[in-house]
Amino acid sequence: MRRRHLVQGILAGLLVVATVIGVMELHRRQTEDVEAVIGGPFSMLAHDGARVTHEDLTGRRSLLFFGFTYCPDICPTTLLQVAAWLEAMEEKGDLIDAYFVTVDPERDTVERMAEYVTYFSDRITGLVGTADELRQMADSYRLYYARIDLDDGSYTMDHTAAVYLMDAEGRFFDAITMTASFDEAVAKLTRLVEDG
Repeated sequence: MRRRHLVQGILAGLLVVATVIGVMELHRRQTEDVEAVIGGPFSMLAHDGARVTHEDLTGRRSLLFFGFTYCPDICPTTLLQVAAWLEAMEEKGDLIDAYFVTVDPERDTVERMAEYVTYFSDRITGLVGTADELRQMADSYRLYYARIDLDDGSYTMDHTAAVYLMDAEGRFFDAITMTASFDEAVAKLTRLVEDG
């Protein structure tokens, strides 16, 4: 009887180990799949009027944040954080190209974007495009965005709020979420410079 319980215990333990290994393998595959699909073709106008495409990300590390200039809180807060992260990195921060991409092409012109991003940092480049150009970039980056009409006749935008980090090959490296601490964000950016 004791031997039977021992065998059952061993089998149960092996089942738990096999389940854990299976979950870890599934997570690894999902992570690899995500890394393979985030990023790709796009063409937008920078706030200085220059055309920026996915090819411009090659050879440099990049940080991309999607938002809009009429955003009341998340976007300006995140841009202030981006500026502070890059400042904290000192010279290493200069090795990262930071982009703020509008999800509101109807209101965000090149001129408005130029005034907006330079308020936060001269290290951040604003990107604007047509509705079609935004759709292509959103598809490449698996970005969610949607217009939300308000009762007063105006509208706001709902959108993915993570900061995308792209390596020197233009591939997805990692993301900084809204819950990340200052130190966690700087650590990820440092790894991007050193390993990306």
